[in-house]
Amino acid sequence: MCIVGLLFISRSQSFVVTGVSKQSIREQIWDYMESHDLADFPRPVHHRIPNFKSKKTLLVPTPRLRTGLFNKITPPPGATKDILRKCATSQGVRNFSVPVGLDASVLVDLVVVGSVAVSEKGWRIGKGEGYADLEYAMMVSMGAVHEGTPVVTIVHDCQVIDIPETLVEDHDLTVDYIITPTRVITTGCARPKPTGITWSKVSCEMLTKIPVLRSLRERERRAGKDVTLQSEPGGQQSIPSTVRRPRAIPPSQAGSLGGSHSSLQVQDTQPAATVCVGNLPYDTRVRELKRAVRELGVRPLRLTWQGPQHRAILHYADLAAAQEALSLLQGLHLGANTLRVTLGQQTDT
Repeated sequence: MCIVGLLFISRSQSFVVTGVSKQSIREQIWDYMESHDLADFPRPVHHRIPNFKSKKTLLVPTPRLRTGLFNKITPPPGATKDILRKCATSQGVRNFSVPVGLDASVLVDLVVVGSVAVSEKGWRIGKGEGYADLEYAMMVSMGAVHEGTPVVTIVHDCQVIDIPETLVEDHDLTVDYIITPTRVITTGCARPKPTGITWSKVSCEMLTKIPVLRSLRERERRAGKDVTLQSEPGGQQSIPSTVRRPRAIPPSQAGSLGGSHSSLQVQDTQPAATVCVGNLPYDTRVRELKRAVRELGVRPLRLTWQGPQHRAILHYADLAAAQEALSLLQGLHLGANTLRVTLGQQTDT
């Protein structure tokens, strides 16, 4: 049983979410839960799906899939309540679990997944990093789950909202049951769940960070499946198709993400216009900004990260493309900050 999710014991009335994107829905849910003190430790709830307590024997995904797919938690014989509590922590996973590899013969009876928001129709929005969708797809690929395996999410009542179906993509995991402190909702969702990994949605960066994903890709390649990645010819490009493929970043241009300048996704096409995104929260990571702009349909030629100045520069081939991005990015939030978006190399302090 795989569980990653939320469990709260207090009650609160639902509210109407007015966002038109996944990220705006996330921000409103997070803000509401913080302002009404609904979330359990760890806090703040922004950019995460909080943990919840459980008394089950579990298979849990390894953090960010860095060291494998799952770990099976096995409490020691005669474990006390205190030890069982520790088993449900990250330290407990390290001390009381064994890894479950791709070749393990595992059949998962129930998947419990965390959500930031969910609709009664079964549409689900996670925290935006895509790990739950990827974990499920990997379980399908290894034969651990099938079409009839029920998927449950455990949320507070305030997280059950109306979500436009237009926001749901083919690779998104839907849920069959929603458990809240006050009710059990059977979604009756008929939308097919992912039938495996959509490799054209997987970036080279993700493949580099997740060794088990590389192993699974090689296995599927040998089986004759199409494993073309997002940035490879034939994959779903993260930039417009009229722009040529990225070239390697020369050592003279490369930089550390922790430095004052870091050029990402350098293109053969020389950019002619820029959009400056300022007022970034001090702890923002470049991937969080990239994800936020991507969800708004913004596709720059290159992103230059200027972390110490709390800003980033988006590069475009012409002024028209930059102006379109400027329009799409107006009102963008990250954490509690409304970002300042301007044309040109403006200086934000």
